[in-house]
Amino acid sequence: MTSLTLTPIEARVLATLMEKARTVPDSYPLSLNSLMLGCNQKSSRDPVMNLTEADIATALDSLLSQELVRQNTTGRVARYEHNFQRGVGVYEQAAVLLGLLILRGAQTAGELRLNAERWYRFADISSVEGFLEELQERSAEKGGALVVKLPRAAGMREQRWAHLLCGEVDIAAHTATTSAASAAPATSATAERITALEAEVAALRATVQRLCDELGISANPATE
Repeated sequence: MTSLTLTPIEARVLATLMEKARTVPDSYPLSLNSLMLGCNQKSSRDPVMNLTEADIATALDSLLSQELVRQNTTGRVARYEHNFQRGVGVYEQAAVLLGLLILRGAQTAGELRLNAERWYRFADISSVEGFLEELQERSAEKGGALVVKLPRAAGMREQRWAHLLCGEVDIAAHTATTSAASAAPATSATAERITALEAEVAALRATVQRLCDELGISANPATE
């Protein structure tokens, strides 16, 4: 089996079909318009894209030629479905993880397990890690590795995984981006914790004052 290299648009189209097959089976296979809406949705996408029907049609032509997508022409409107597992030669669990990495970007094993809930329910994080390691150690005869474990970024407790379906990952650029992105949430989280603590202290003070008023004593005896 030869190695697979997709364009970012082809990968988005393929992974969107994989997602909708599992999350909205009643609407599957997808029409071109439904597929475009799925590719361009703002939630559960990293990066967010703004693809046209022409972009998606071009990607579909390529995916059809690679037998990664099949076209259903039994109705009035052409509909499309993925053939990812057979086309790439992976188990369902591995296909789920690859689809999530394509749609949501690099993630830790824990994030993947959480995000996979609507696709496939993994027993635990160890099972996710097991499939990721198999994908990373995939032999050259089968097409080579499909994921890579990224170096731990500054401020991160766990390492993230990224897919290789669009070629090699620029690890240096990814690490720099991840480090910069993690700094802002940390600052924001600290501010939120301080605000919550201040509110809790204010509530406690109000409770103490109310109890003192009921007992007829001063809340600050040292000042008397």
